[in-house]
Formats: sequence, C-alpha cells, structure tokens
Amino acid sequence: MRTYDVSPLFRSSVGFDRLFELLNQADRVEASAAWPPYNIEKVAEDQYRITMAVAGFTSDEIDLTQQDTTLLVSGQKATQEGEKHYLHRGIAARTFRQTFNLAEHVKVVGASLENGLLTVELKREVPEALKPRRIAIGGTTAASGQDNAPTQIAREAKAA
Repeated sequence: MRTYDVSPLFRSSVGFDRLFELLNQADRVEASAAWPPYNIEKVAEDQYRITMAVAGFTSDEIDLTQQDTTLLVSGQKATQEGEKHYLHRGIAARTFRQTFNLAEHVKVVGASLENGLLTVELKREVPEALKPRRIAIGGTTAASGQDNAPTQIAREAKAA
C-alpha cells in the first residue's frame, strides 16, 4: 500500500482538517480492525447500505449507535452457561467494535439481521434550508434587508 504525505495540504487549506485526519488514519488501520468483514454499497443517489458478516451473533448482542457523523457498530457475545469443548472453532465469537465516519446529514434509517448478515440502511437527508435554490434575476429588492425565503422571491419575480 502506498503512503501519501498530506502535510502540505494542511498548510494551504482551511476547513478540511477532518478529511486530512481521515487520510492519516487510513495509514494506521490495524489488521484486527478488519473484523468482522463488511461491504459498503451505494444503493441510490442518496442511499447507502453497510452489510457486515456477524455469524453467530443475535440482534440482542449487537449494538448500533449513531452520534453526529459517527456510526458505531459493536457486538459482544453473551456469556454461555456451560463451557463447550471444541475440537475446532472456526466461527469467531470475539467482541468487535467497528466505527464508520458518515458524511453530514446521513442518517441510519433501518437495520436488520438475517442469515448472519447485519444490514444497515443509510440515507442522506439534506434539510431544505441547505439545499441549493434558484434565485430569479430582476425585479426590485427589499430595502429593509435580505429575505432568504423562497416564497418571497417567487412573489417579487411575478410582480416584476
């Protein structure tokens, strides 16, 4: 794997600290952080899906927590009443903790556990106030100040 030095970008960019920290962290990922294996897929323009292979875990043993732009998926196997004697143990039952960094306005809309696969559905929901809007050119502007309400702009454009 190649490593990239992003330190020159720190000196010439403002407001991209989080992105550069993610790039730096990517170099320091441990091999144990790759368990359990997972897929991230883009389902539609603003919909995503994370699928994790968590064979042997029940829905009660897995915890999903979203805090701001971080999704934490953790699992801890319940203690077994009697110790079993294994000749071969190939199904991992160790505790795991996987963190996913989400973009702004991405929310978890559902999760399911079926056939040993945990599926987490994500959707980007940008608030109307932050979506780009078209501004009509022409007409008169209000002298009292700026009004960002889309309905006001539409009325002014019709009046002109």
